[in-house]
Amino acid sequence: MRVVIAGQGYVGLPLAVRAAEVGHRVVGYDVDERRIKRLAVGESYVEDIPAERLRPLLESGSYLPSAEPSDVAGFDVAVITVPTPLRDGVPDLSYIEASAALLAQHLRPGATVVLESTTYPGTTEELLAPLLEQGSGLTAGRDFHLGYSPERIDPGNPTWRLENTPKVVSGIDPASLAAVEGFYGGLIERTVPVSSCKEAELTKLLENTFRHVNIALVNELAMFAHDLGIDVWEAIDAASTKPFGYLRFTPGPGVGGHCLPIDPSYLSWRVERALGQSFRFVELANDVNSHMPDYVVRRLAEALNERQRSVKGSRVLLLGLAYKKNTGDARETPAARVAELLVRMGAEVRAADPHVVVGVHVPEPVIPGQRAAEHDPHGDPFAAVHRVEASPAELAAADAVVLLADHDDFDYGAITAHARYVLDCRRRLTGGAAVEVL
Repeated sequence: MRVVIAGQGYVGLPLAVRAAEVGHRVVGYDVDERRIKRLAVGESYVEDIPAERLRPLLESGSYLPSAEPSDVAGFDVAVITVPTPLRDGVPDLSYIEASAALLAQHLRPGATVVLESTTYPGTTEELLAPLLEQGSGLTAGRDFHLGYSPERIDPGNPTWRLENTPKVVSGIDPASLAAVEGFYGGLIERTVPVSSCKEAELTKLLENTFRHVNIALVNELAMFAHDLGIDVWEAIDAASTKPFGYLRFTPGPGVGGHCLPIDPSYLSWRVERALGQSFRFVELANDVNSHMPDYVVRRLAEALNERQRSVKGSRVLLLGLAYKKNTGDARETPAARVAELLVRMGAEVRAADPHVVVGVHVPEPVIPGQRAAEHDPHGDPFAAVHRVEASPAELAAADAVVLLADHDDFDYGAITAHARYVLDCRRRLTGGAAVEVL
C-alpha cells in the first residue's frame, strides 16, 4: 500500500521505517525542511532508528522523506503522529488540524486515516472526522475508514520496540476497525482491538496517568523520608520483593518527555471542560513532579552551604540532560529547570551528556505556512550552560556534581573517585563519602 506518515519525530519516524521495511511504499511527511534534509541523506535524529536501517530504505525508494504536500497524494493509509503540546494548560491541537486539512485534500474513497497523537477522548470523532469530511466532501465510515491507535514508543528501550509492543487499535465503525487492525497487524506482533476510539484515546491517558501519579507518590515520599532520616530507596527495595500487589517506581529529579508532563493534563482538561470537575490526582501529581527540580536545587544549596559555599559562584556540573537514561530525548526534561534555577542563582553551570548533542530536543514540526526558522517554541534552556565532557578534570574542578540522567556511558568509577560532592538523583553511584542520594 501507499502509506503516508504525517510527522517524522520520535513516533512517526520509527513507524514510517517499519512500514517501509515490511513492503509498503511510505512517504514520511514533515513540514520541517530541516528534518527532511537530514533524513534524505540518511541521517537519523532519532536514536531508535540508526542510519543502517534508514539508508537501505532510501536507496530502494520504499521510504521517501518529504516536505512537499503533493507527495501526500494517492495514499491508501495515512497516520497522523504530530505533537499535541499544552499551551497555557490548554491542549493545542493545531498540528492535528493542519495535518487533517492536508490529508483531506487527497483523501479518496476506501482510504484509511489513523490518529496516533495523544489527545483527549473524543478528538478522533469530534474534531478529526469533521475536518476530513469538510475538506474532502466524503463521509467518515461510509466513504473512508477512520480510527485511533495510541502510540507506545519508549525511546531508548532495547527490549520493547515498536514491532513487539502490543498495539491498541480502534475505529469509528466495524469496517474502520478492521482496516486499522489490518494495517497494524502487518507491522506489529499483536494488536489489541477496543470497541471505540474514545476507549483507545482513554487507554493512552490511563497508562501515562498511572505512571505520573505513582512517580509523584515516591517523589513526595523521598522528600519526606529525607527529612525524617529514612532511606526511601531501601524501603523501595524491600517493598519490591513482594510478588503481588506492588509495582516498583523510583524517585528522580522530575518527569520529562511528552507522556508524563503533558498527557495526563489532557485528561484533566477534558474532565474539567466536560463535567465541570477537577481531576485531583492529576493536579496533585503535576504539582509534586513539576517541583522536583526545585527540590533538587534546594538539596544542592543545602549541601553547598554545609561545605561553607553558596550556590552563587559555585561551579556545578550536571550529568545527563535527557529526561531518561540512554536516550537523547530532552523534551520537557527536568534538567532544563535545574539548569535555569542554578544559572539564575549565580552558579557557573556546566553539563555533560553524550546523547543530547545539539540543542534541547528534536525540533517539533512547524505548522504549514510558518517557516521552520521562525518556529522555536521552547528555545534552548541550556544556552547559558557550558557543554563539556565528564572528564576527571571537569569532575574534580566542580564544587558539586548532580547526576540527573544515569546514562550507561558515564564512567561512574571516575565520578566517585574525582568529584568532591555528588547529588545522585538516580541512585546509580555506590560508595564514596561525597555521594548523597536524592
